[in-house]
Order: sequence, then C-alpha cells, then structure tokens
Amino acid sequence: MTQTAPWWRGAAIYQIYPRSFADANGDGIGDLPGIAARLGHVASLGIEAVWISPFYASPMADFGYDIADYCAVDPIFGTLDDFDAVIARARELGLRIIVDQVYAHTSDKHAWFAESRSSRDNPRADWYVWADPKEDGTPPNNWQSIFGGPAWRWDARRGQYYMHNFLAEQPQLNCHNPAVQDALLGVAKFWLDRGVAGFRIDALNHAMHDPLLRDNPPAPQDGKLRTRPYDFQTQRYNQSHPDLLTFIERLQALIASYPDTYSLAEVGGLNAGVEMKAFTQGPARLNSAYGFDFLYAESLTPARVAATQEFWPDEPGMGWPSWAFENHDAPRAVSRWCPVELGPGHRDAFARMKAMLLLSLRGNPIVYQGEELGLEQDEVPFELLQDPEAIANWPLTLSRDGVRTPLPWQAQDEHGGFTSGHPWLPLSEANLARAVDRQEADPASLLHLTRRLIHVRRSDAALREGTCEVLLADAARLVLRRAAEGRSVLAVFNIGENEALWPEGVPVAGPVLAAVNETVPGWLPAWGAIWIEEGAKAPNGEPA
Repeated sequence: MTQTAPWWRGAAIYQIYPRSFADANGDGIGDLPGIAARLGHVASLGIEAVWISPFYASPMADFGYDIADYCAVDPIFGTLDDFDAVIARARELGLRIIVDQVYAHTSDKHAWFAESRSSRDNPRADWYVWADPKEDGTPPNNWQSIFGGPAWRWDARRGQYYMHNFLAEQPQLNCHNPAVQDALLGVAKFWLDRGVAGFRIDALNHAMHDPLLRDNPPAPQDGKLRTRPYDFQTQRYNQSHPDLLTFIERLQALIASYPDTYSLAEVGGLNAGVEMKAFTQGPARLNSAYGFDFLYAESLTPARVAATQEFWPDEPGMGWPSWAFENHDAPRAVSRWCPVELGPGHRDAFARMKAMLLLSLRGNPIVYQGEELGLEQDEVPFELLQDPEAIANWPLTLSRDGVRTPLPWQAQDEHGGFTSGHPWLPLSEANLARAVDRQEADPASLLHLTRRLIHVRRSDAALREGTCEVLLADAARLVLRRAAEGRSVLAVFNIGENEALWPEGVPVAGPVLAAVNETVPGWLPAWGAIWIEEGAKAPNGEPA
C-alpha cells in the first residue's frame, strides 16, 4: 500500500494504563521501566502508536488524573529519564508515543491551586473557577459532580466555593483565562520537546464552563435508571462552552508545528457526537476524537455499529473518528456484550468476532491493554476497591477497578508475571489463564489472531483509511463496504449466537483476507466474521 495520508489516519493505537501494565521494581504498581521492557509485545501486534495514561506527579486521588505537576513524573512510575527511555525504546521498535493531557482540572495539591486559593487578588486568583455562595450560604448553582454531590467545594481561605466536575480534589481550571491557556500550551510544548508524537486529551469538553453559572436544566423523564445526582441533569452549562473551540485551535496550531504529530480528544456527554465533529472540523482543529458510543453500551448490535459509521461520512471538512470498545474507565467488552451463561466457548468466539469488528471500522481503532488477550471484567470485592467512583456509588456503579487489574504476562506466576511484589489490584484465575505466554504458545489464540488482523488492516488501504458504507444492518447481520484506491473489501459479521443466513448480494467466492470462527463465503456461523475482497478472483491461500 502506498501511504499518502498522514501516518495516524487509520493507525491502530494501543492504550497502556501504567499502574497495571508491567512493574519493574516489585512494588506492585506498574511503572515506566516496566513499559520500556514490555514494548516489544505491543510492537509485535502491528500497533503504530501507544497512548500512555497519566504518569505525572499526583496524590493519586483519581489515580493520576489529578495532576500536581504536569512536567514531572510521579516517583511510583519512575523519573523523566525513565520516560526518555520509553521514547527511545519506542523509536527502536517503530512506535510513536502519545500521552494524556488533562486540561479541565488539576489536583488540589498543584502549586497553581495553592496560590489561587490563598487570596482573591493573587496572580493566579482567576486560574480556577471560584464563586460566591448564595445568600443562604449554599453553592452558587445546581451543578453536580460526576463522582457524586454538588460540583462545588467551600474553601474558607477565600470565602468562596470552587468548582469541580469530578472529585473535590480535582478543582476546575478556568480555561477562559488566556494565562491558563498559555500555561497549558507550555505543558504541551514541554512534552512535544521531549519527543512525544501527540496527545490524548482527557475530558476536553469539560474544560470550559458557562461564566454566568446558570443552572443546568433537569434531565428528561425517560424512565432511565439514574444512580448519581449528576445524571438527573442535562449538562448544558457546566461544560462545552463555545469558546472552547478557540483554545482547541491554539492547541492544534502548537501540536501541528511539530512533524508527524497526532491529537485525539475524549468527548463524552449527551452532545458528544456534535462536539466531536466540531472539535475535529477542518485542518485548524484536532486530528481525531472518540466518545462513548461503545464504551458504556450494554449490548453490541448491528444497528449501533451502523449508526456510528453513518454519523462520520467521508466528506470534505469532516473530522476523523477513533473507536474504543473498552478502556481504563469502561468495563471489558466481552463481559458486557456476551452473557456468561452462554459459556466460555461463546465468549472466545465472540472475542474473535469483536476484534475483527473493531479493526473494520473507519477511523483509528484503540486497543486497550489486555483486549488482545480477551480479558474479562474482574470482580473486585468492596474491601479491595481502589476506584473512588465505585466506592462512592457502591453497589450501583460498576467498578472501574475491574478493567484496571494487572496485565497477565505469565500464566503460572501467582501475580501473572506483572510484579515480584503484591499487586495493587488482584488478578483473577480466569484472566491468568489468558496470559501472554500461554497465548504466544498457541497459534490459534486470540493474541495471534489480533496480530494477524492488525497486520492485514495496516497493509490494506481500504481497511486502513477507506470509505465505509453500511450495506446491511439487521437483527444480527452487519455488512460494511470499505473502499479505497479503486478496490473494496466487504466486512461481513454475524453478531449473534446462532447461525445466520448468508447476506444476499455478498459474493460466495472471492479472495478472503481474513476470517474467524470457521466463517467461509456463503456460510455465516454464530459470531461469524470475514473480510472478502470484492470483485476479484479468489487466490490460492487460506483465511487467517
């Protein structure tokens, strides 16, 4: 394939959650030296970029997403020299490193916040969102925190409330302030100068609020189960202010001034689709964005997949999407989408189909660590929970800890070869059985399949960056046509536990680029999936 598009367009990205990837010093917490030592595994998959979740100095109230120093490595993860070693090792392996940037909030232990809260007239007094109480002393409006309770915390030193969309330990930055924007751009420049290839930007639409502090309206009466006060509102004013686009353009101008870089926004909420398009519209804005179309979906259906693909047509000025089925915040997809009562055979078959589906979508597929192994959601008992959201909303919120348990490298090791000490979260026997070493030894494993599928996709222009047309999406069957450079590939799926009829109009002969679960042209078994080159003669060869 002749690659004329930017390297990132269609590239597969691998997310590393550093606490749980590999522990080099035996303290039970993953670290940067562990990442450097294990990057060969990631490179072997055919991955082109690695997104590393926060490793910055932090009191760890939200495990790194509460940053106390944007330009320092937390000692539990190592040092700046260790990070430089990760960059160097990645270059040796042909990988690019992108890192998290958190611009919506800092830790309450950040020096900026310490100064801001000290008085109402210090140089950083307006770097965070402060407001006077109402006459009765209550918070200035009805905004609610995602983690529960009002989005305001009283601070006696200033005699004001400060805003926090997440934990009270994560005060909201005032990104309307040009000085705050300049400081954040300085942070981005620090890491770009250090060799990163770009950023994944956390909760970007939370980075700018309504300065008038208007009350959010109530959520519609739609019968949905709501477990948090936050869910009882429509988040109209506590996030997504239109001026955010100006900051995005400033940020992208900086990122694009460095060669071969990539920018990816995380966007959640009821208006995520519209905002993702706005954040990525045209060359002056970010390269890509992803939302929660799949991450919190209770089921995987052809209709859901079709809707996501049709929402991002290949049109001038249209941004480029990215897709994730699971990540550090969302439960393992096999556990959400394939009922355990179907049995392990079904789950294994489902995982193979799911891997092929993720790599069939137009955009950047994001593979979360362990997804290539088919890891399930671990059940972490309440007394071992670390996740502040799960603890606050127990038992109605599914713990994020269950997707953050350590990556198993060695099946016969008590702690999966992750650490020589005691891991910060426990590993389950079920996931230990799916360890890297065991799957490397099995040519039929999901690990080997994922590796083959990524390599096929990487070398095929239609699958990597081509257009996507939905030809069929019924109760169980999905057919996508990916096309580029005058050729097309049909991606055919049975997202169901029973055999399905072969779709009309799809050829029953032709070159098979890959197939899973014994699917062949003309036969679509349970959880079947196949890539067929359209309009070409069948070569001699066997499906993946």
